[in-house]
Amino acid sequence: MRSRRKAPEELDEERLVRLVAKGDRAAFDELYRRTAPWLAVRLRRRCADEQIVAEVMQETYLAVWRAAGAFAGSAVGGTAVGWVWTIAARRLVDAFRRRAHHAEPPATAAGRTVVPAAEDEALAGIVGGDVGDALRRLAPELREVLQATVLDGLSVRETAVLLRLPEGTVKTRARRARIAMREALT
Repeated sequence: MRSRRKAPEELDEERLVRLVAKGDRAAFDELYRRTAPWLAVRLRRRCADEQIVAEVMQETYLAVWRAAGAFAGSAVGGTAVGWVWTIAARRLVDAFRRRAHHAEPPATAAGRTVVPAAEDEALAGIVGGDVGDALRRLAPELREVLQATVLDGLSVRETAVLLRLPEGTVKTRARRARIAMREALT
């Protein structure tokens, strides 16, 4: 008896990436359908310029199509969604660098009405207790650096470009955030 092949919508994201590596267009379409809305929201939270967000989205999914075979996945403790976000975050940093050479940095979302992001609400649901309380008590500028470096896995340099801060400021804020978290948890 032959086992039937599962439809792309029945597979998890890691399996979809593995199929994309084999050139499976339906798997790529399903991966895009699942991750693009979430990714666009997350990018818009870091960049108010829709043109940059659109470019980063396009570059990200092109990179996913081309580099799916390099995805190591759960073998190294990673997830497919995390891998896609890492690609997007690095593409966003690259876009900021390109724009910095040609014009003023893009407008930030700072002027917008602050609404809790889905990722912040999810983090609040995941990180509870003393750690969640300590995170919520951090100053916004410290939490922002902590999010970029720890949660998003960006380097100090990438965080500096993304947040338009000097590298030294990123290091100082990361240190202050670690100290504040340590004090809050002792």
